[in-house]
Amino acid sequence: MFLFKPSTDNSDTYDPAKATSKYNAVKDAVWKSGEKVPFLALAKTFAAIEEHSGRLKSIEIMSNYFCSVMHLSPDDLVKSVYMCLNKVCPDYENIELGIGPGILHKALAESTGKTLAQVKKDIASLGDIGLYAEKSKSNQKLLVKPKPLTVSAVFDAFKTIAMMTGNQVQSKKVDKIKSLITSSSPIESRFIMRSLAGKMRIGLGEKSLLQALTQAYLIFKDESNAKLVGSDKFKEKLAKKSLLLQTAYCECPNYDKIIPTLMEHGLENLSKFCFLTPGIPLKPMLAHPTKGVQDVLERLEGAKFTCEYKYDGERAQIHLNDDKDTYIYSRNQENNTEKYPDIVKLIHEIVSPNVTNFILDCEAVAFDVSTKQILPFQVLSTRKRKNVDESEITVRVCLFAFDLLYLNSESLVTKDLSERRELLRQSFNEVEGKFMLATSKDLSDVDAIQEFLEESIKSKCEGLMIKTLHDDATYEIAKRSRKWLKLKKDYLEGVGDTLDLVPIGAYLGKGKRTGVYGGFLLACYDEESEEFQSICKIGTGFTDEDLSSLSASLKESLVAKPKSYFLFDDSLNPDVWFEPSQVWEVKCADLSISPVHRAGVGLLDDTKGISLRFPRFIKLREDKKPEDATTASQVVDMYRNQESVKSGDGGAEAAGTAGSKEDENDYY
Repeated sequence: MFLFKPSTDNSDTYDPAKATSKYNAVKDAVWKSGEKVPFLALAKTFAAIEEHSGRLKSIEIMSNYFCSVMHLSPDDLVKSVYMCLNKVCPDYENIELGIGPGILHKALAESTGKTLAQVKKDIASLGDIGLYAEKSKSNQKLLVKPKPLTVSAVFDAFKTIAMMTGNQVQSKKVDKIKSLITSSSPIESRFIMRSLAGKMRIGLGEKSLLQALTQAYLIFKDESNAKLVGSDKFKEKLAKKSLLLQTAYCECPNYDKIIPTLMEHGLENLSKFCFLTPGIPLKPMLAHPTKGVQDVLERLEGAKFTCEYKYDGERAQIHLNDDKDTYIYSRNQENNTEKYPDIVKLIHEIVSPNVTNFILDCEAVAFDVSTKQILPFQVLSTRKRKNVDESEITVRVCLFAFDLLYLNSESLVTKDLSERRELLRQSFNEVEGKFMLATSKDLSDVDAIQEFLEESIKSKCEGLMIKTLHDDATYEIAKRSRKWLKLKKDYLEGVGDTLDLVPIGAYLGKGKRTGVYGGFLLACYDEESEEFQSICKIGTGFTDEDLSSLSASLKESLVAKPKSYFLFDDSLNPDVWFEPSQVWEVKCADLSISPVHRAGVGLLDDTKGISLRFPRFIKLREDKKPEDATTASQVVDMYRNQESVKSGDGGAEAAGTAGSKEDENDYY
């Protein structure tokens, strides 16, 4: 009954992997001006990026595609960008695309005519739902040739699926997914299914995507730039122009606003239209770790600074707009307004009458009203996240405000901290146990700082935040700045900081750990190369419950082979590989140069990286994404800040030997 078999993708001439100097954005595209962008063009772009290693080549391929879209179908540019990021809207709208495997398996079973059990078995064997879909489509004959998919149609379908609610929602989602599968070519089905599973990763991070957009725009405005790509002159120009786009995105992380503004007004004018706005979360400023009071004084030598309690809670960015609507965002721009109805109600009690709008940086902390004591973060984490009824809240929170970023329609981020802090005091009224300014003292004496640190710990805080007050004291959006230093009680011994690392592989358990993973391969994240670089094996610190729950959750992220953006030594090959999906907090005895691990490779040694000695699992960081993990440059800083390295005790080669010994013996 099936008469038509789709032609293979090889019959199409579109090749986004051509060198930019040879790629013609109009002639090499497979669609004409004014037409909707075929989804096949985007799928082949993804495939080309997946096939070619190297960040610069990935940027070039993506840039070629974007340049064609800018010339021929600019209305599809926003949807193309979201498709590249595996999103359907800004993060703060809290609409997740990832669909559960059950729905995807059922849709594939119904569209291929196979049993559900067979589909599950075949996917498990291949280790990639996208490759399974592609293989199935390659063998499928159709009665009627389907209408080609467009980027716009696929994006709209994804958004519809993500927002579906109500009765029979699962069957509705299955039907919608089946429709996409039926209309797709083999290569299209690969990326449709990966996207729906939330595992479309091709190794192109957001930083690279913004650079690709910038490069495409420069060539779109002046085609002669295409021949300059790769030259030092163009690299310098690209870096400068990319910063304009990155800055606009950090202040206004909404592509629905940024892309049209870029196309209409250009890169130089982005800041006039895309800026801090109440209701749109900005990426927060972060702090660097330190090992002790003396370390703080050395880093901030000559500068006046303030010391604040570091609270053990959840970052809360509070927004109030002109319509008096209140929004609460996490450090990852997730909308937590629904989680905190008590805070929403509180805002109108604490704000001064002359305040019309604001953006406030706070820490939401679990608080015992009767004893007036701060409670551990673990207590706060038990609060419901959705559909919270204020009358049913058992865990009370206190907001500790420490910065004011926007007030009465004016951005304050370029003002120094002393000015921002004074405006904070003038604009809000403290309510004990509900809204309080962060406890702080302006200190400069070693003994006084040490005493204040001990006071913070007695008050159930993690330690201190030390911040410059006057000189070089602006708020640096989306940066881990040396203007802010953190001094936690945990830092006073050992390596100094805990690390947030990503499991990329696991080793099958033996003995009493049979049936679960017994050890894991962890990686840090390198922002420049957008790679996950191995840093240690780990097998200690886990309870039996930890191993059981983590093993079960990680099985949903299994992949057949390591991703192209994993950097590791072949001697570390685990039994299974994972899609980066979780972040774990890890503590260790110290860091050492390693002949096998690749964290920070090239920063201290051309061939060797850094590894952790005696790493120990602390907890799962549900508030962080893999790209928020400890960076390679942070790892290098931590290594250099060790007393043994500062004093020259031992040396890199001796430490390297210790590092390799840990790899052999210390992960079980």
